[in-house]
Amino acid sequence: MNKPLPRIRDVALAAGVSTATVSRALSHPEQVSRETRERVLAAIDATGYTINQAARNLRRRRTGAVVVLVPNLANPFFSKILSAIAAEIAPIGYNVLVADTAPQGQERDDERMLGYLSNNRADGLILLDGHLPDELRRDIGGSGSLPPLVFACEWIEGLATPSVVIDNAAGARLAIRHLAELGHRRIAHIMGPPTNVLTVERRRGTLEGLAQAGIPAREDWFLPGDFTMESGAAAAHRWLACDERPTGVFCQSDEMAFGFISELHRNGLSVPRDVSVVGFDDIETASRYVPALTTVHQPRDGIGTTAARMLLALMAKDDEAAVAVNAGERRLLPVELVVRESTRAVD
Repeated sequence: MNKPLPRIRDVALAAGVSTATVSRALSHPEQVSRETRERVLAAIDATGYTINQAARNLRRRRTGAVVVLVPNLANPFFSKILSAIAAEIAPIGYNVLVADTAPQGQERDDERMLGYLSNNRADGLILLDGHLPDELRRDIGGSGSLPPLVFACEWIEGLATPSVVIDNAAGARLAIRHLAELGHRRIAHIMGPPTNVLTVERRRGTLEGLAQAGIPAREDWFLPGDFTMESGAAAAHRWLACDERPTGVFCQSDEMAFGFISELHRNGLSVPRDVSVVGFDDIETASRYVPALTTVHQPRDGIGTTAARMLLALMAKDDEAAVAVNAGERRLLPVELVVRESTRAVD
Protein backbone atom coordinates (compact mmCIF):
# COMPACT_ATOMS: atom_id res chain seq x y z
CA MET A 1 0.00 0.00 0.00
CA ASN A 2 1.40 3.40 -1.00
CA LYS A 3 2.25 5.81 1.80
CA PRO A 4 0.09 8.97 1.60
CA LEU A 5 1.85 12.08 0.43
CA PRO A 6 2.71 14.55 3.20
CA ARG A 7 0.38 17.52 3.51
CA ILE A 8 0.84 21.04 4.72
CA ARG A 9 -0.53 20.09 8.16
CA ASP A 10 2.29 17.54 8.47
CA VAL A 11 4.79 20.31 7.84
CA ALA A 12 3.04 22.49 10.44
CA LEU A 13 3.24 19.73 13.07
CA ALA A 14 6.92 19.09 12.34
CA ALA A 15 7.74 22.80 12.53
CA GLY A 16 5.58 23.46 15.59
CA VAL A 17 3.59 26.21 13.87
CA SER A 18 0.13 26.63 12.40
CA THR A 19 -0.77 25.69 8.83
CA ALA A 20 -1.40 29.39 8.21
CA THR A 21 2.19 30.16 9.23
CA VAL A 22 3.49 27.48 6.86
CA SER A 23 1.43 28.94 4.05
CA ARG A 24 2.64 32.43 4.87
CA ALA A 25 6.28 31.29 5.02
CA LEU A 26 5.93 29.80 1.55
CA SER A 27 3.83 32.49 -0.10
CA HIS A 28 4.97 35.65 1.74
CA PRO A 29 8.27 34.79 3.46
CA GLU A 30 9.01 38.43 4.26
CA GLN A 31 6.09 38.33 6.73
CA VAL A 32 7.69 35.73 9.01
CA SER A 33 10.94 35.76 10.92
CA ARG A 34 14.09 34.16 9.54
CA GLU A 35 13.97 31.59 12.39
CA THR A 36 10.38 30.59 11.53
CA ARG A 37 11.21 30.39 7.84
CA GLU A 38 14.17 28.11 8.54
CA ARG A 39 12.02 25.86 10.77
CA VAL A 40 9.42 25.54 8.04
CA LEU A 41 12.05 24.77 5.40
CA ALA A 42 13.61 22.16 7.69
CA ALA A 43 10.16 20.59 8.27
CA ILE A 44 9.57 20.45 4.50
CA ASP A 45 12.85 18.56 4.09
CA ALA A 46 12.02 16.22 6.98
CA THR A 47 8.50 15.37 5.80
CA GLY A 48 9.23 15.26 2.09
CA TYR A 49 6.47 17.76 1.39
CA THR A 50 6.55 18.84 -2.26
CA ILE A 51 5.49 22.27 -3.51
CA ASN A 52 4.18 22.36 -7.03
CA GLN A 53 6.15 25.46 -7.90
CA ALA A 54 5.27 25.39 -11.60
CA ALA A 55 1.55 25.32 -10.83
CA ARG A 56 1.96 28.07 -8.27
CA ASN A 57 3.84 30.26 -10.72
CA LEU A 58 1.24 29.70 -13.43
CA ARG A 59 -1.63 30.44 -11.06
CA ARG A 60 0.00 33.67 -9.88
CA ARG A 61 1.58 34.51 -13.23
CA ARG A 62 5.03 34.40 -11.67
CA THR A 63 8.36 33.66 -13.31
CA GLY A 64 10.15 32.56 -10.14
CA ALA A 65 13.01 34.96 -10.88
CA VAL A 66 14.36 38.23 -9.51
CA VAL A 67 16.67 40.23 -11.78
CA VAL A 68 19.50 42.40 -10.44
CA LEU A 69 20.94 44.96 -12.87
CA VAL A 70 24.58 45.93 -12.26
CA PRO A 71 26.32 48.83 -14.03
CA ASN A 72 29.66 47.03 -14.21
CA LEU A 73 30.08 43.39 -13.19
CA ALA A 74 33.86 43.75 -13.38
CA ASN A 75 33.79 46.18 -10.44
CA PRO A 76 34.50 44.22 -7.21
CA PHE A 77 32.42 46.73 -5.23
CA PHE A 78 29.23 44.87 -6.16
CA SER A 79 30.27 41.39 -4.97
CA LYS A 80 29.12 41.71 -1.36
CA ILE A 81 25.87 43.42 -2.36
CA LEU A 82 25.01 40.61 -4.77
CA SER A 83 25.87 37.95 -2.18
CA ALA A 84 23.62 39.62 0.39
CA ILE A 85 20.74 39.88 -2.08
CA ALA A 86 21.05 36.20 -2.99
CA ALA A 87 21.23 35.21 0.69
CA GLU A 88 17.82 36.81 1.28
CA ILE A 89 16.03 35.85 -1.92
CA ALA A 90 17.40 32.49 -3.11
CA PRO A 91 16.38 30.44 -0.02
CA ILE A 92 12.77 31.49 -0.60
CA GLY A 93 12.77 29.73 -3.95
CA TYR A 94 13.45 32.55 -6.40
CA ASN A 95 16.22 32.39 -8.96
CA VAL A 96 18.47 35.45 -8.74
CA LEU A 97 19.56 36.54 -12.22
CA VAL A 98 22.32 39.13 -12.62
CA ALA A 99 22.66 41.27 -15.75
CA ASP A 100 25.39 43.74 -16.66
CA THR A 101 24.11 47.11 -17.94
CA ALA A 102 27.56 48.48 -18.80
CA PRO A 103 27.43 50.57 -21.99
CA GLN A 104 28.38 48.79 -25.20
CA GLY A 105 31.03 51.11 -26.59
CA GLN A 106 30.32 54.72 -25.70
CA GLU A 107 26.53 54.59 -25.33
CA ARG A 108 24.02 52.55 -23.38
CA ASP A 109 21.97 49.98 -25.23
CA ASP A 110 18.49 50.91 -24.00
CA GLU A 111 16.89 48.18 -26.10
CA ARG A 112 18.93 45.58 -24.23
CA MET A 113 17.94 47.14 -20.91
CA LEU A 114 14.28 47.18 -21.94
CA GLY A 115 14.59 43.45 -22.42
CA TYR A 116 15.96 42.98 -18.91
CA LEU A 117 13.10 45.04 -17.47
CA SER A 118 10.33 43.26 -19.33
CA ASN A 119 7.58 42.07 -16.99
CA ASN A 120 7.70 38.53 -18.38
CA ARG A 121 11.34 38.16 -17.35
CA ALA A 122 11.09 38.68 -13.60
CA ASP A 123 8.79 38.97 -10.59
CA GLY A 124 10.94 41.75 -9.18
CA LEU A 125 13.89 43.98 -10.04
CA ILE A 126 16.77 45.48 -8.09
CA LEU A 127 18.67 48.20 -9.95
CA LEU A 128 22.19 48.97 -8.78
CA ASP A 129 22.35 51.24 -11.82
CA GLY A 130 20.80 54.71 -11.64
CA HIS A 131 19.65 54.59 -15.24
CA LEU A 132 16.20 53.77 -16.56
CA PRO A 133 15.08 54.25 -20.19
CA ASP A 134 12.71 57.20 -20.48
CA GLU A 135 9.89 55.11 -21.93
CA LEU A 136 9.79 52.99 -18.77
CA ARG A 137 9.75 55.79 -16.21
CA ARG A 138 6.04 56.38 -16.77
CA ASP A 139 5.39 52.78 -15.69
CA ILE A 140 6.85 53.28 -12.22
CA GLY A 141 4.13 52.54 -9.69
CA GLY A 142 1.57 52.05 -12.43
CA SER A 143 0.12 49.17 -14.39
CA GLY A 144 2.68 49.22 -17.16
CA SER A 145 5.36 46.72 -18.05
CA LEU A 146 7.51 47.01 -14.94
CA PRO A 147 7.31 44.53 -12.06
CA PRO A 148 8.08 45.76 -8.50
CA LEU A 149 11.40 47.60 -8.50
CA VAL A 150 13.91 48.83 -5.91
CA PHE A 151 16.97 51.02 -6.52
CA ALA A 152 20.13 50.33 -4.51
CA CYS A 153 23.35 52.39 -4.35
CA GLU A 154 22.27 54.66 -7.21
CA TRP A 155 18.87 56.23 -7.77
CA ILE A 156 16.99 58.65 -10.00
CA GLU A 157 16.00 61.98 -8.46
CA GLY A 158 12.29 62.71 -8.57
CA LEU A 159 11.28 59.12 -9.31
CA ALA A 160 8.82 57.67 -6.78
CA THR A 161 10.61 54.37 -6.38
CA PRO A 162 11.85 52.75 -3.13
CA SER A 163 15.61 52.89 -2.75
CA VAL A 164 18.36 52.02 -0.30
CA VAL A 165 21.41 54.25 -0.43
CA ILE A 166 24.27 55.49 1.71
CA ASP A 167 24.93 59.09 2.71
CA ASN A 168 27.43 59.90 -0.05
CA ALA A 169 27.82 63.56 0.87
CA ALA A 170 28.50 62.67 4.51
CA GLY A 171 31.16 60.18 3.41
CA ALA A 172 32.92 62.85 1.36
CA ARG A 173 32.80 65.27 4.29
CA LEU A 174 34.44 62.62 6.50
CA ALA A 175 37.26 62.20 3.97
CA ILE A 176 37.93 65.93 3.70
CA ARG A 177 37.72 66.45 7.46
CA HIS A 178 40.28 63.66 8.00
CA LEU A 179 42.74 65.27 5.58
CA ALA A 180 42.15 68.71 7.09
CA GLU A 181 42.74 67.41 10.61
CA LEU A 182 46.09 66.03 9.41
CA GLY A 183 47.03 69.56 8.37
CA HIS A 184 46.40 69.33 4.63
CA ARG A 185 45.34 72.62 3.06
CA ARG A 186 45.95 71.74 -0.59
CA ILE A 187 43.38 69.00 -1.29
CA ALA A 188 42.54 67.53 -4.69
CA HIS A 189 39.42 65.58 -5.56
CA ILE A 190 39.18 62.82 -8.21
CA MET A 191 35.56 62.56 -9.37
CA GLY A 192 33.38 59.94 -11.03
CA PRO A 193 31.33 60.26 -14.26
CA PRO A 194 29.94 63.83 -14.35
CA THR A 195 26.24 62.92 -14.66
CA ASN A 196 26.29 60.06 -12.13
CA VAL A 197 24.24 60.78 -9.01
CA LEU A 198 27.03 59.42 -6.78
CA THR A 199 29.52 61.85 -8.35
CA VAL A 200 27.15 64.75 -7.76
CA GLU A 201 26.56 63.88 -4.10
CA ARG A 202 30.23 63.17 -3.31
CA ARG A 203 31.30 66.38 -5.02
CA ARG A 204 28.73 68.28 -2.95
CA GLY A 205 30.06 66.68 0.24
CA THR A 206 33.62 67.57 -0.78
CA LEU A 207 32.73 71.22 -1.27
CA GLU A 208 30.90 71.27 2.07
CA GLY A 209 33.86 69.63 3.82
CA LEU A 210 36.31 72.14 2.36
CA ALA A 211 34.06 75.04 3.39
CA GLN A 212 33.73 73.67 6.92
CA ALA A 213 37.52 73.43 7.18
CA GLY A 214 38.00 76.93 5.78
CA ILE A 215 39.88 75.59 2.75
CA PRO A 216 39.32 77.24 -0.65
CA ALA A 217 38.00 74.91 -3.37
CA ARG A 218 40.16 75.10 -6.50
CA GLU A 219 38.42 73.88 -9.63
CA ASP A 220 41.74 72.95 -11.23
CA TRP A 221 42.21 70.42 -8.42
CA PHE A 222 38.85 68.76 -9.14
CA LEU A 223 40.10 66.08 -11.50
CA PRO A 224 37.94 64.00 -13.91
CA GLY A 225 37.50 60.26 -13.48
CA ASP A 226 35.02 57.43 -14.01
CA PHE A 227 35.45 55.18 -10.92
CA THR A 228 38.04 52.96 -12.71
CA MET A 229 41.73 52.36 -11.98
CA GLU A 230 42.60 53.69 -15.43
CA SER A 231 41.02 57.05 -14.67
CA GLY A 232 42.85 57.15 -11.33
CA ALA A 233 46.14 56.62 -13.18
CA ALA A 234 45.23 59.41 -15.61
CA ALA A 235 44.47 61.70 -12.66
CA ALA A 236 47.93 60.93 -11.26
CA HIS A 237 49.48 62.45 -14.37
CA ARG A 238 47.34 65.56 -13.94
CA TRP A 239 48.47 65.76 -10.30
CA LEU A 240 52.12 65.37 -11.37
CA ALA A 241 51.68 68.25 -13.83
CA CYS A 242 50.39 70.67 -11.20
CA ASP A 243 52.64 73.69 -10.54
CA GLU A 244 51.63 73.45 -6.88
CA ARG A 245 50.81 69.83 -6.07
CA PRO A 246 48.05 69.07 -3.57
CA THR A 247 49.32 67.24 -0.46
CA GLY A 248 46.07 65.34 -0.01
CA VAL A 249 43.81 63.61 -2.55
CA PHE A 250 40.26 62.32 -2.04
CA CYS A 251 39.17 59.77 -4.66
CA GLN A 252 35.49 59.00 -5.19
CA SER A 253 36.23 55.26 -5.41
CA ASP A 254 38.85 52.83 -4.12
CA GLU A 255 39.55 51.68 -7.67
CA MET A 256 40.58 55.20 -8.68
CA ALA A 257 42.71 55.46 -5.53
CA PHE A 258 44.53 52.25 -6.48
CA GLY A 259 45.18 53.54 -10.00
CA PHE A 260 46.38 56.89 -8.66
CA ILE A 261 48.78 55.33 -6.11
CA SER A 262 50.22 52.75 -8.51
CA GLU A 263 50.89 55.38 -11.19
CA LEU A 264 52.69 57.59 -8.67
CA HIS A 265 54.79 54.57 -7.69
CA ARG A 266 55.71 54.05 -11.35
CA ASN A 267 56.96 57.64 -11.35
CA GLY A 268 59.16 57.23 -8.28
CA LEU A 269 56.78 58.68 -5.68
CA SER A 270 55.12 56.98 -2.74
CA VAL A 271 52.00 57.28 -0.59
CA PRO A 272 51.71 58.70 2.02
CA ARG A 273 55.26 60.11 2.00
CA ASP A 274 54.63 62.36 -1.02
CA VAL A 275 50.85 62.67 -0.86
CA SER A 276 48.04 61.35 1.36
CA VAL A 277 45.21 59.49 -0.38
CA VAL A 278 41.66 58.66 0.77
CA GLY A 279 39.33 56.33 -1.16
CA PHE A 280 35.62 55.58 -1.06
CA ASP A 281 33.89 52.14 -0.80
CA ASP A 282 36.22 49.99 1.36
CA ILE A 283 36.28 47.02 -1.01
CA GLU A 284 38.18 43.92 0.09
CA THR A 285 41.44 44.98 -1.58
CA ALA A 286 41.58 48.24 0.41
CA SER A 287 42.86 46.59 3.60
CA ARG A 288 45.40 44.45 1.69
CA TYR A 289 46.72 47.12 -0.64
CA VAL A 290 50.20 48.59 -0.09
CA PRO A 291 49.83 50.97 1.57
CA ALA A 292 46.56 49.86 3.18
CA LEU A 293 43.99 52.39 2.00
CA THR A 294 42.26 54.93 4.22
CA THR A 295 38.73 54.96 2.85
CA VAL A 296 35.04 55.61 3.45
CA HIS A 297 33.35 52.33 4.37
CA GLN A 298 30.02 51.45 2.76
CA PRO A 299 27.88 48.76 4.49
CA ARG A 300 27.55 46.68 1.33
CA ASP A 301 26.03 43.69 3.13
CA GLY A 302 23.41 46.00 4.59
CA ILE A 303 22.66 47.56 1.21
CA GLY A 304 22.03 44.16 -0.37
CA THR A 305 20.00 42.79 2.53
CA THR A 306 17.83 45.91 2.85
CA ALA A 307 17.19 46.10 -0.90
CA ALA A 308 16.17 42.43 -1.03
CA ARG A 309 13.77 42.80 1.89
CA MET A 310 12.21 45.92 0.41
CA LEU A 311 11.68 44.12 -2.88
CA LEU A 312 10.11 41.09 -1.19
CA ALA A 313 7.72 43.45 0.59
CA LEU A 314 6.77 45.09 -2.70
CA MET A 315 6.24 41.70 -4.31
CA ALA A 316 3.97 40.75 -1.43
CA LYS A 317 2.09 44.00 -1.93
CA ASP A 318 1.58 42.92 -5.53
CA ASP A 319 -0.25 39.94 -3.99
CA GLU A 320 -2.37 42.29 -1.85
CA ALA A 321 -0.42 41.58 1.33
CA ALA A 322 -0.07 44.40 3.86
CA VAL A 323 3.48 45.78 3.77
CA ALA A 324 5.22 48.92 4.96
CA VAL A 325 7.20 50.11 1.96
CA ASN A 326 6.15 53.48 0.56
CA ALA A 327 6.45 54.27 -3.14
CA GLY A 328 9.13 56.94 -2.74
CA GLU A 329 10.75 55.64 0.43
CA ARG A 330 14.53 56.10 0.63
CA ARG A 331 16.40 54.20 3.32
CA LEU A 332 19.66 55.94 4.13
CA LEU A 333 22.44 53.79 5.60
CA PRO A 334 25.35 55.33 7.53
CA VAL A 335 29.00 55.41 6.45
CA GLU A 336 32.23 55.60 8.43
CA LEU A 337 35.85 56.45 7.76
CA VAL A 338 38.39 53.64 8.12
CA VAL A 339 41.84 55.10 8.75
CA ARG A 340 44.75 52.98 7.51
CA GLU A 341 48.22 53.67 6.11
CA SER A 342 47.67 55.86 3.03
CA THR A 343 47.31 59.13 4.98
CA ARG A 344 49.60 60.98 7.34
CA ALA A 345 50.06 64.42 8.89
CA VAL A 346 51.71 67.18 6.89
CA ASP A 347 55.34 67.73 7.87
